[in-house]
Amino acid sequence: MEATELGIKIMKPIFNKYLITLVGFLVWIMFFDENNLRQHLQNRQELALLEAQVNFYKQKIEADKRKLYELQTNDANLEKFAREQFLMKKADEEIYVIVEEN
Repeated sequence: MEATELGIKIMKPIFNKYLITLVGFLVWIMFFDENNLRQHLQNRQELALLEAQVNFYKQKIEADKRKLYELQTNDANLEKFAREQFLMKKADEEIYVIVEEN
């Protein structure tokens, strides 16, 4: 077998029109399409960030629900909350607010 015949046998499948079309399609999809590979990766990162935010807010909602339940069912907790958050006081008390500077 001559070198040219071997080269032709090797090159013939490479230049198959279907293979060229497939490679062209894959290159187009990966780099030039509206939903290309880079955009797909960015969307996955944004999805991960949004899922983390959803989890954070779900935990915050649960904590607020527990706090609300405690405030609605226990008068001592309600008084403590009012004093701490709204600086409410009894008639014969004075409040001093201490602010820590960082």
